[in-house]
Amino acid sequence: MSHLQRRNFARKLGAGVAMAAMLAMAGCRADMQDQPRGFPQRGSDFFADGRSARPQMENTVARGQLHENSYYYTGLEGGKEGNSLPFAVTPAILERGQERYNVYCTPCHSRVGNGEGMIVQRGYRPAGDFHTDRLRTAPLGHFFNVITNGYGAMPEYASQVAPADRWAIVAYIKALQLSQDAKDSDAPAGTKAEELKDIAKEEGLEPGTLNWSLPATAVYGTPDNQDHGIPEAIGSKSAAPATKQGASK
Repeated sequence: MSHLQRRNFARKLGAGVAMAAMLAMAGCRADMQDQPRGFPQRGSDFFADGRSARPQMENTVARGQLHENSYYYTGLEGGKEGNSLPFAVTPAILERGQERYNVYCTPCHSRVGNGEGMIVQRGYRPAGDFHTDRLRTAPLGHFFNVITNGYGAMPEYASQVAPADRWAIVAYIKALQLSQDAKDSDAPAGTKAEELKDIAKEEGLEPGTLNWSLPATAVYGTPDNQDHGIPEAIGSKSAAPATKQGASK
């Protein structure tokens, strides 16, 4: 056999081996792809009870879902909204709460928490005003519960905001309420409580509109566009802008 014949034979042999390997792999892939498997909510004759899904083991908790401190994850104590924070508040926590509040809350509630954020000004359902008597006296667990589960037109933020950040936001809301209702006795020595309208005037800022009402295009944000007991009806909200609140300076 000449050298050229040997080369051609080797090429043909290699091509044949490669083709056989590809066929074998294709057959193996089909077997693995089409192997028997269970489908959720379907029956199966593999197990004696006729179910493909196996019942969960009793008294077990998935990793990361123990939630032993139920108040930390719910804001509820005995089924009622509690009025305490699950950890000590530090300047770092307040700073984190402010940062998260500015990201998630200001579009509706505004930077000062008066419920007149930009989305509301563009016609969305009125947001809660943290400086009303109802919310100023609300327990801390109420704010955590609302952030977690939503309220009225407000969606839940449990998937976007971790529990620690929710509590940080709650702490910042309380600090925001205190700052907007500050009195001279609350301010540190050497300072005094001033209304934001006076501060805005000193800094050359617009004082805000004292009597602001919703545009005609505003909606409730509920599926049937009804109030469902949410405080304040459309068009009845009279602004309580930052200019009417107190602040320490």
